[in-house]
Amino acid sequence: MAQTLTIRPARRDDLGALDLMMARSFPVLLKDDYPPSVMVTAVPLIARAQPGLLRSGTYFVAQEEEGALVGAGGWSLTDPHDGERQRQTGHIRHFVVDHGRARRGIGRSLMEQVVRQAGALGVRRLAAMSTRSAVPFYEAQGFTALEEVEMPLRPGIGFPAVRMIRALK
Repeated sequence: MAQTLTIRPARRDDLGALDLMMARSFPVLLKDDYPPSVMVTAVPLIARAQPGLLRSGTYFVAQEEEGALVGAGGWSLTDPHDGERQRQTGHIRHFVVDHGRARRGIGRSLMEQVVRQAGALGVRRLAAMSTRSAVPFYEAQGFTALEEVEMPLRPGIGFPAVRMIRALK
């Protein structure tokens, strides 16, 4: 029997469940595209829910009918890497799907919610910093890869990512 999936705004009390899902899923989803050094140093830093996003109103969770959170993702007007804000550019934030439920339309459903909300607020384009593993997902959602970059996480620790962009209609 197929599960009913609900996309809803994230809440503060989702933090623990999201942390668990991210800690379980990021290592599995990324292991084929990153060396062990990145998996040990950088992945634990990115595989954590961000409390500020949970309060933003622009970050969403995918919840199955029995209550399990199986995905999350959102956007912001503020670029998370340089703090700049551009009125017509939205920045994709912290997309993840439970590794045991990948390729079932959960990420697509989250992205559709992001595109609807951002477009309704006048956003003309979405920018994403994708993991190498997620590039095919973003391309399927209409994004174009621009360049590979190193995202600084902490002094001496960076994370290789791919800068991507998508125009909204």
